[in-house]
Parts: sequence; C-alpha cells; structure tokens
Amino acid sequence: MRSKFVSVVLIIGYTFLFTPLIILIINSFGNSDIPGIWTHFTLKWYKEALEDHELLNAIFVSLKIAVMSATASSILGIMAAVATTQPKTQKFFGRKLLNNTIIMPIVMPEIIVGFSLLMLLLSIERVFNCAISRGIMTVCIGHVMATMSYVHMNISAKIRTLDKSVEEVALNLGAKPWSVFWRIKLPMLSSAIVASWVLVFTMSLDDLVIASFLTGPGSTTLPILLFSNIRVGITPMINAFATMFILIIVLCIIVSYYWQSKYKSN
Repeated sequence: MRSKFVSVVLIIGYTFLFTPLIILIINSFGNSDIPGIWTHFTLKWYKEALEDHELLNAIFVSLKIAVMSATASSILGIMAAVATTQPKTQKFFGRKLLNNTIIMPIVMPEIIVGFSLLMLLLSIERVFNCAISRGIMTVCIGHVMATMSYVHMNISAKIRTLDKSVEEVALNLGAKPWSVFWRIKLPMLSSAIVASWVLVFTMSLDDLVIASFLTGPGSTTLPILLFSNIRVGITPMINAFATMFILIIVLCIIVSYYWQSKYKSN
C-alpha cells in the first residue's frame, strides 16, 4: 500500500514538473503567432530562431562561458577535494573551517554572490584607478565561485569510497605521488569528474542572477536575452530557442549517463 502511494505521489510530482516543458515544446511547433495557441505543425519558428544573429550570439556566449566555467570549476574542485581528503590534512586544525569555506557558496544566495563580486570589481577599480571591463571573463569568475563547491563535494565523496590499498601498493613499488594521482586516482575519479563537469555546465548555462551583475556589452548570455525579451512580450521564436536549450541539457545528461555506464561496465 505504501509503495503504491509513493508511486502515485512521484507520478503527480513529475507530471507537475515536466508538463510546462512539454507544453513549451509543443507550442514551439505551432504555426500561430500568439504564444499558447497551437494551430498546425510548422518549423518556421526554428528557422527564424536560427536566422536571428542576436540570439545565436547569445547562445555562443552562453556555451563559451559554460565550457570555461565547467572546466575551471572542475580543475579547482579536484585540487580542493584531493587537498582536503589527504591523510596528512586530517590532523590539520583548520580542516573543518577550510571545508566549510569551500562549500559556503552552495548555501549562499546567488544574488549575494553576484553583488559581492560586482562590489569587488568596483573596489579594485577604485583602489588601482583602472577600468575592469565586465564581460565573459567576469561572468566565468562568478560562475566558478558559485559552482566549484559542487565539484568539491562530488569528488570528495568519490575519493572517500576509493580503495586506498591500490595507491599504497603503487607507492610501495616506487611510484611517485604525482604519477599515482595521474595514472591511478584520476582514472578512478573519471565518472565523478564527468558528472561534476556536466552539472556545472548546466548550472552555468542556466544562470541568470550572477550573469546579470557581471555581464557587459557584447557578452549577453541566452538567459539574460530571453528574460529581457519576455519582459516586453513572448514570441513563439523564444519557445523554439527554449526547446533547443532543453535539447542541449538532455544531450549532456545522456552523455554523462553513457560515460558512467561505460565506466562501470569496465
């Protein structure tokens, strides 16, 4: 009885969550100029969307920022996870403080992160009497600051489940610590690294709050552009772009799932 109740609740919950996305995708193929009214099937909105240079540039900027942010967050997150899980750091008196500091952006509202970074940039400009152009790099820094914690937590959890005897045997046989990390530990962490990279990629691709504080001319991301267009009126072309946006996320999830399944099978 309990299992049936849980199944019904899950079905209702997932239906509530995914119904808006399904309606959006259906409306993207509608011929009507009025959003929400579906007449007959057409692909004209996708054609117009792919011919809109402003939207295409926003997608390119978003993808560029997402790739850079995900890569930088993954590198820094791996370094932080390895450093905080080493046996030598277990006796370090500031280990808990360091861990809490690293994961703090997870519980910090995005608006606080974005505003604090903006104030930092303004303070640097005032102190050094220089102008810092806000654009792709500043948005990347904001995204790395907000997402590195997720990579750190995922990699740290994976490291704690690894078989330490494999590393100990390699060290006893004369392998150097860097070689052990590169040839043994890193391949064992590959599934967690890919999952973390995809997670950060989607979070960066989806971000609106932090980017709105740190973006500048020529670096408008897709969420910012869509939000500004929605404020003046929704067009069916936005439905088409949102559908393609969803497709990108789904493809990333499929790739991540395939990678992890292949890793487990090996």
